[in-house]
Amino acid sequence: MDSLSFWEHRTFFKGIDVAIIGSGIVGLNTAIHLKKDCPALRIIILERGYLPFGASTRNAGFACFGSIGELADDLSSQPESEVFGLVERRWKGLLELRSILGDKALDYQPFGGFEIFKPGEEAQFNECQEKLAYFNRIMESITGETGTFSVQDRHIPSFGFQNIDHLIFNKSEGQLDTGLMMKALLGIAKQLGIEIFNGITVEEVEEVGHHTVIVLAGGAAIEAKNTLLATNGFTKKLFPHLDVVPARNQVLVTKPLPLLPFKGSFHYERGYFYFRNVDGPEGSRILLGGGRHLAKAEEATQEFGHTTVIQSALTKLLHEFILPGKKVEIDYWWSGIMGIGQTKKPIVEMLTPNIGIAARLGGMGVALGNLVGKEAATMIKNNF
Repeated sequence: MDSLSFWEHRTFFKGIDVAIIGSGIVGLNTAIHLKKDCPALRIIILERGYLPFGASTRNAGFACFGSIGELADDLSSQPESEVFGLVERRWKGLLELRSILGDKALDYQPFGGFEIFKPGEEAQFNECQEKLAYFNRIMESITGETGTFSVQDRHIPSFGFQNIDHLIFNKSEGQLDTGLMMKALLGIAKQLGIEIFNGITVEEVEEVGHHTVIVLAGGAAIEAKNTLLATNGFTKKLFPHLDVVPARNQVLVTKPLPLLPFKGSFHYERGYFYFRNVDGPEGSRILLGGGRHLAKAEEATQEFGHTTVIQSALTKLLHEFILPGKKVEIDYWWSGIMGIGQTKKPIVEMLTPNIGIAARLGGMGVALGNLVGKEAATMIKNNF
């Protein structure tokens, strides 16, 4: 068992008002909103990675709020008010994220989103097509825009896809640069005087009297008046009873391609597969990920890594469906861990009088992270 030195404790970890565990989208947004509202508070963030660990710097950069197929599937098991209430939160979260950071800083591109229907999915497509007017009417009440969803089958030949029968377009979605987003949030946090400590693994959080004790790897401990868990897919390590299950997603990015015939964000097989164009000075690439439904038990893990089953499925999709007959090489492989549960509604609540949680983003961290962080900041502020 190790402990902090006198100097470490007095200089770095004394007088902490709020300790946030996790420097991802939610953790940073919570700290930023709370510091702006209560500038006198000493807020620190504890992060085990050299960069935000989990999914915040490892997602696909989709600025999305839900394909029509996903929403139709959600409505089969959840009340309409809950489904579209969450859609509204996602939409407002994206708008606020763009407002705070600016489209240029995010490299936000309003290319729209496409849902793909392959042969054998005619029934699912027909169900979605029949509900277009219904979904467009509700989306207009949320976004103020008409005709959010539309069938766009005419683009299939020019996109070059193979074994694809239908496309449903969502004109209100876009894409952004995940790295730039996180870099901008980190910059704002540092400007506000929020201290971020990387390379610190938290083993336990407990409430002692009117404050919290955070036990670090190696046995050292620090105290804070309030602690917030912004650990998303890693939440069960600290609080196993909570309904937050880790879900690993494996992702690839190709080497630059001479000519990419499409731009946009694409959802395939109810969103379990996803891909998009990634543009840069060296040319265009394809980002492709997902496939965890092929091995749900194995992918319900907090361990980063890759499996042959999913890598094979992703490369097959790339070579046989997206760019059939084209020579394309893979440049990057990585994985990210998101947090899901029995419901898609995020958890934002106090677990004890001084320990709170803001987690379970359900793969929609880009859209929900800002609003969830804002709600968590209000929740913690009310403790002072």
